[in-house]
Amino acid sequence: MIAFTRMLRDFCAETGFRAALLAQAFARVGAIPARRKMIADQMVSSGLGVLHVVLLVGLFMGMIVSLQTGIELARIGQQDQIGTIVAISMAREMGPFITATILAATVGSSIAAEIGTMAVSEELAALEVLSIDRVKLLVLPRLVALALMCPLLTVVCDAIGIVGGGLVAQSQLHVGSQLYFDSAFEALRDLGQTIALPKDVFAGLTKSFVFGLIIASIACSQGLQAKGGALGVGHATRGAVRDSIIAVIVSNYFMTWFMYRG
Repeated sequence: MIAFTRMLRDFCAETGFRAALLAQAFARVGAIPARRKMIADQMVSSGLGVLHVVLLVGLFMGMIVSLQTGIELARIGQQDQIGTIVAISMAREMGPFITATILAATVGSSIAAEIGTMAVSEELAALEVLSIDRVKLLVLPRLVALALMCPLLTVVCDAIGIVGGGLVAQSQLHVGSQLYFDSAFEALRDLGQTIALPKDVFAGLTKSFVFGLIIASIACSQGLQAKGGALGVGHATRGAVRDSIIAVIVSNYFMTWFMYRG
């Protein structure tokens, strides 16, 4: 019972610290123009550095979805619906989730390790002595960069996943490429009421934007709280990846419920 109480207390304290850090970053959005070079550098490192991974994983995920659903649909003579299922699956769920998981494992861990190293080597304390705002300097650029890059990479993942599904549909399931892509585009043609984007694409990009904020805030908070030398940096990096993926999964459920409950 005591251990459970301690875990609950630590969880609440950790969640509160992350929420406060996110609120502090939002309060400093006016500093974004002054940090545009740092934001651009973070976007390049977090985007180009994982682009090949997103392409590879997205391609094979689209192929897997196409193969698995195509085998079952072929049994009832409905394999012409493969394009619809792959397109909706990638746009709604698979694209945002795959991209967020890759970013959490690569960029999130890198952010936690970088800021954690600064914490254990007293560089963060030095910034405080110099009256330099560490949130504005370290957190805000990474938060903005991931919030922007996650939707952009999701678009790439969606597109390459649909293409991969088309390759399998044509080569393994004998569905014509014209029929496949026509059904895929038709499935994503339903525009939202408030924005001129397909509803499923907009839902996926909204999720990706939130995922980027979650990953960046958790990674930065883990790095800022790191202590205990190299071992502490390792714990911070592991915690950043673990907590980011859990938070992405949990938030994904609630956002899906909110967006599609009606």
